[in-house]
Amino acid sequence: MQIVHDVHDFEACRSSYLPKIPLALEGNPEHRPVAPPEPVSLEASRCFPHLGDLPSVVFTGGSASSRSALRVGVILSGGPAPGGHNVIGGLFDGLQRAGVAGSLVGFRGGVSGLLTNDVRELEETVVHGYRNTGGFDMIGTGRTRLETEAQFSKALEVARERGLTGLVIVGGDDSNTNACALAERARAAGSPLCVVGVPKTIDGDLRGQRIETSFGFDTACKTYSGIIGNIHRDAVSMRKYWHFIKIMGRSASHIALECALQTHPTLVLISEEISRRELALHDLVDHIADVICYRGNRGENFGSVLIPEGIVEFVPEMRALITELNEALVAHAGELAALETLPHKREFVTGCLSPAPSGLFRRLPREIANQLILDRDPHGNVQVAKIDIQRLFLELVENRLHTMTQRGVYRGTFSPQTHYLGYEGRCAPPSNFDADYAYALGLTSAFLLRDGLSGMMATVRNLARPAAEWEAGGTPLARMMEFNRRHGRDVPVIRKALVNLEGPVFQSLQSQRDHWSRTTRFRYPGPLQYFGPQEICERTTLTLELESRR
Repeated sequence: MQIVHDVHDFEACRSSYLPKIPLALEGNPEHRPVAPPEPVSLEASRCFPHLGDLPSVVFTGGSASSRSALRVGVILSGGPAPGGHNVIGGLFDGLQRAGVAGSLVGFRGGVSGLLTNDVRELEETVVHGYRNTGGFDMIGTGRTRLETEAQFSKALEVARERGLTGLVIVGGDDSNTNACALAERARAAGSPLCVVGVPKTIDGDLRGQRIETSFGFDTACKTYSGIIGNIHRDAVSMRKYWHFIKIMGRSASHIALECALQTHPTLVLISEEISRRELALHDLVDHIADVICYRGNRGENFGSVLIPEGIVEFVPEMRALITELNEALVAHAGELAALETLPHKREFVTGCLSPAPSGLFRRLPREIANQLILDRDPHGNVQVAKIDIQRLFLELVENRLHTMTQRGVYRGTFSPQTHYLGYEGRCAPPSNFDADYAYALGLTSAFLLRDGLSGMMATVRNLARPAAEWEAGGTPLARMMEFNRRHGRDVPVIRKALVNLEGPVFQSLQSQRDHWSRTTRFRYPGPLQYFGPQEICERTTLTLELESRR
């Protein structure tokens, strides 16, 4: 069923925005190979024999020879990210510019739409209505993966029935791993299907030597930073609240790091640093309480604590607890289900754990302990994003401050508030940067398909420079693979890029954070800007700016 919505004045005005195009993508550009950054691994060459020796390519101005007509499918996979619709817009326009006189269809609901052959024809009137808009609602999305040989065979069968010569998969690390595997199987089967991946995730953890960032990261960070700035303004106005803010970032802390540099919170926790230093939960609680005590004893009873949502998996003792819980709850699922009350369930689970995790589980607030045993994914694992980690830290810090008050160490007042910044940033209208970047990725995908460069990820580089100077091309997905042991066998995966603690972005935070904790240095970025001075509307993230100076 097609959803109809009333168009706001902002949407009507925004629809007229024309994304800036890199000079390298003007006209109908040609590609040329570039030296690969490093040899493909032996495992990758064995797993992807038809794709393992592909070189990276870049596009240069020119007029490529025309090719036969293309019929292309596109899939939006995983959580939404601002700019997805502009990828489709760029893909649509690129196919027209390439002179292939083809057509474009979108598979509804992500990979599941490919497996069920559920498509929407994407004509100009459809695509135009979604240009520069947020969300993935043009064709929807989903989290289905291609995992079995039957699924891969079905995908190729549907592609054949639809007469597809090209398929663009827009997604994160798992989705692009799927794109590589499907491209390999298509080549092995003699299928004409050319598969191209596009880097998408607001978490910013899909990166590499030729991938500087994923689209959506810029918009999400600016959206969250504006909200954090508003919270900061309230904090300095009321001067009596401590704000514990959980922010998206399951597997990496790039969002928390970028937003901290934009807003200067009193405290920010970085998951990768905690793992490196092997900090225990009580170490983090003591640090937060000490800062609150220092400020409170000087009459500053307010501040902010920024916490990435996936932090529990980086605290060694919490990671060990979750690992044992995942195993125990699967092994004893029937016995647990037979217990009627939560106290009995918690007590039963406690008895299934080894001494250290058992002791930690007993010390957790009841609500958090309940979430750990009740909120499970279909495989029985903890759903980290659903854990109220901000509430966990608040309660543990509150207990610590109570003890410090009894000892006469803490003389301030503690009035906490909690927030979770998540879905607010995933479907925001794309920033000018993300609108331009996503559109350029769509154009690049079209030219990769035109040239039959299957197994590539579309890349656009030099992103800290003006858009006209961006470099567009493709990098082989097989070269991004590492192999992890899963279910008793080695499987290819694209490694998530964690925060580099030796890199310029984290080092910038490190040089300022102590000052922020002792003196209020809040910044107020304001809402994401689309119109106005170039230095506000066209600026990219501090992450890209700092990394480009290396």
